[in-house]
Amino acid sequence: MSAMPAPLAEVVSDFKEVEGQDKLALLLEFAGELPPLPDELEEAAMEPVPECQSPLFLHVDADDRAHVRLYFSAPAEAPTTRGFAAILATGLDGQSAEDILAVPDDFYTDLGLAKLISPLRLRGMSAMLARIKNRLK
Repeated sequence: MSAMPAPLAEVVSDFKEVEGQDKLALLLEFAGELPPLPDELEEAAMEPVPECQSPLFLHVDADDRAHVRLYFSAPAEAPTTRGFAAILATGLDGQSAEDILAVPDDFYTDLGLAKLISPLRLRGMSAMLARIKNRLK
């Protein structure tokens, strides 16, 4: 976990501490913590992530590469997608572009959700991170 910013490493550690269905409960807990969009940002101006099974939009504000801001929008009826977005928001928002680019592309495998979440849904989380990184290159 050394290539992960401390907040993301802490999230991964939290998931490693729970087993089975408790991992899903933790994911749903994160879903409820996805920050709302700021008033000045509209979903229509955000980048869609079509790889996600549910509608997800993201915006990467890298004007200050030392403190990248991440914004996500996902419907309340898509708790898995919201949970993944909230994990990335919690773990990467405010981090430097350099630190975000260093995150392993498959870090989400360390969450231990593969037996509980479909591969298609996990691909959505991978796509979110890939799009964030593409905006920072």
